[in-house]
Amino acid sequence: MKLIMLGAPGAGKGTQAAELKDKLSIPAISTGAIIRNAIKNGTQVGIEAKAYIDNGQLVPDDTMIRLLGERLSMPDCVNGFILDGFPRTIAQAVALDEMVVDLDYVISLEVDDDVIVERLSGRRECPKCASTYHVTNNPSAKGDKCEKCGEPLVTRADDTPETILKRLAVYHEQTEPLIDYYKKSGKLVSVEGTSDVHSTTVEMFRAIGLEIA
Repeated sequence: MKLIMLGAPGAGKGTQAAELKDKLSIPAISTGAIIRNAIKNGTQVGIEAKAYIDNGQLVPDDTMIRLLGERLSMPDCVNGFILDGFPRTIAQAVALDEMVVDLDYVISLEVDDDVIVERLSGRRECPKCASTYHVTNNPSAKGDKCEKCGEPLVTRADDTPETILKRLAVYHEQTEPLIDYYKKSGKLVSVEGTSDVHSTTVEMFRAIGLEIA
C-alpha cells in the first residue's frame, strides 16, 4: 500500500504509522525525522530548516520535495510506504502526485486543538532512536529513559506551548486544505483520533480494509 497520514501536529500520525508499518511490512517515512536528522548532522538543509522549525513554521516546499523524492527512490519503498508529515501544502501534494503513480488511502486523524496542546506539552522523545512517549498517555517503561535504547528522553524544542499554538495556526492555514484536496480524489478516510491508541488503530485498520489481531 501507498498511504499518507494526515492530521495536525500531535494527532498521533507517527504512532499510527508505526502500527501500519508492522502490519504491512513497508517503511513509515517521517519527514520530520529526516529533517531533525539533517539538523543534528549540521547539513546545509538542516541549518536552513532549523530557523523555520524553531519559529513553528513549515520548511519550504522545494526543500521538502527534494528530500522526499530522494527517500522514495530507495529500494525499501518498492512495495509501498507510509508518509507521516508529507504533504503539508497543496504544492507538496501536487508534487507528490507527479512522483507517485497512485495512492491507496489518505488517512486523516481528527483531533481537537485543545487535545493537541495537552498531548504535545507532555510528549517526550528519544534523541538517539527517535522513539516517542507521553508522560501520561504513553510513558516509557523506564521512566525518563527510552525503553528501547536507554537514552534519556527530552522535550522537543517545538513542543513548547507557544510554539504548539503557532504550529496549529500554520496547520489550519496551510495543511488543512489537503482534506478537501484528497476528498475530491476519493482517497480520503477520516478516523477519530481522540480515543486511546489501540481503539484508534482498530478504527484506522477497519477504514482501509485491514484487520487487527
